[in-house]
Amino acid sequence: MDLKIKLEQLHQKVVGLKEQISTEEATKNAFVMPFIQILGYDIFNPTEVIPEHICDIGTKKGEKVDYVIKHNDEPIFIIECKHWKESADAHNSQLHRYYHVSKTRFGVLTNGIIYNFYTDLEKPNIMDEKPFFTINIEDLKDSSIKILESFTKKDYNLESILDSAEALKYIKAIRKEFEKEIETPSDELVKLLVSRFFEKPMTANRMVSFKEYTRKALTTSINESISFRLKSALSINEQLEKQEEGMKTAQPIDENNDSKIVTTEEELEAFQIVKAILREKVPSQRIAHRDTLSYFGVLLDDNNRKPLCRFHFNTNNKYLETFHNGKEAGEKVLLNNLDEIYNFKEELHKTLENYN
Repeated sequence: MDLKIKLEQLHQKVVGLKEQISTEEATKNAFVMPFIQILGYDIFNPTEVIPEHICDIGTKKGEKVDYVIKHNDEPIFIIECKHWKESADAHNSQLHRYYHVSKTRFGVLTNGIIYNFYTDLEKPNIMDEKPFFTINIEDLKDSSIKILESFTKKDYNLESILDSAEALKYIKAIRKEFEKEIETPSDELVKLLVSRFFEKPMTANRMVSFKEYTRKALTTSINESISFRLKSALSINEQLEKQEEGMKTAQPIDENNDSKIVTTEEELEAFQIVKAILREKVPSQRIAHRDTLSYFGVLLDDNNRKPLCRFHFNTNNKYLETFHNGKEAGEKVLLNNLDEIYNFKEELHKTLENYN
């Protein structure tokens, strides 16, 4: 199964269970061990995932790190866990000590939701103070998932990760400095920019004024760039939807054509379940469906801009995609059977409300 889908399922589990998780040990069992499994490592194989591994430090004996992960019988990273309510940035001095005596190149500090990845870019065998990579289960980004793939058992490559780690570290540092400059431009930046068009002496009063001008200029430029990108994206979406509408009008699907799209009895049954749920809120004639090669869509008023849900039944596993957080933020959930669709009544009703 796709890494992104597995992480999204873990996110749903975290959201549903975290208020019931009262201890660090429960956090490990409920959140961290499934995360290790998602990366492809066998948590039941003590030669691959070693829990409570002893890391004696000087005169301190019996010190233990929560997990050591091995690949081809070599330790590749250690994981130190905290309760989910604790900050994943705290206690890294403890992980720092464990890292120093271990033979791994990577250390992970987590509270089961946020995972901070560390290495030794500054000094060999001494863990850096700041992580080079962070992934948040409650705020998954495609770019972070792509980086995480390098840590999976299937795709693990030490040299590739180290190359990426250095780039990530400095990109993060540059971005942080850039964001500071946007908020409060430094004298150096103001002088650099203003000197290119302003030839008079830079007095203290002028510096105060130009700092404010610079801040406004940077903010305006960024906001306009974002606005332009959004408009471009919306324009592309509208064009695609018009093309899809045109194709559907020009090539209606019926039993006699040669379309590769096959609408199954299971999809139609699932549609009837959704229809029954939504009839509590809207007339049944407003609930339509369209089948495509990749999914079976349920729409309000037969409008592509108003998706109510989608069925992804064309693989061994079956998924329901809901849009209660917005049509651009679909969430897939695994279905063991069609009756489980009734469990998402609240999400389907909320989706309807979004279009009112």
